[in-house]
Amino acid sequence: MNTRRESRKQQILEAALKVFAGHGLHGAKMSMIAEEAKLSAGQLYRFFESKEELFITLIRQVAEETTLEVIYDIPGSPFEKVRTFIASILEEESIQYPFKLIQHANNDENVPNEAKQLLHQFSVKTFIDQLLPLFEEGQQIGDFAPGNAHELISALLTMLSALITLNMPMDDDHHMPNADMLMRIVAGPRVQKW
Repeated sequence: MNTRRESRKQQILEAALKVFAGHGLHGAKMSMIAEEAKLSAGQLYRFFESKEELFITLIRQVAEETTLEVIYDIPGSPFEKVRTFIASILEEESIQYPFKLIQHANNDENVPNEAKQLLHQFSVKTFIDQLLPLFEEGQQIGDFAPGNAHELISALLTMLSALITLNMPMDDDHHMPNADMLMRIVAGPRVQKW
């Protein structure tokens, strides 16, 4: 595949990720994806024959690329790594797209079987296993609260997932929690400032 064609395909996948993350498989339309990609519907259909083919391709890409292990590349203590990671997810909507897509796909009974098989990689257990060594290290130095590290990670991921998928309007009286507020759930004696 030539570079221009590959670039155009990536442009479509990025647009599709945004649209599917916002509307799910059922609510998304190929015309919405074409508009987001700044292409005509005809151009879009030259790359993908159907919305389902595009969805499966996107789920495959997200399955290959989505991992929480990138947290280990963030500088700082275990607490600082987790706080920085959570802040980036809460502050940058584009980072939320893969997680929203997974959430939509897991809750949609009409998702194609091939996509469902790819989604098995996104169990909470997988993410807990990826974070467990970091949390255990953090517990040893007092960054994270003592107790069952699995339960601690699960509580944090549940809250983060809820915030990512929450679609509530915000106003002066209601603000989305920030990373520091979420980190109170897991803060250990060494880092408790609250």
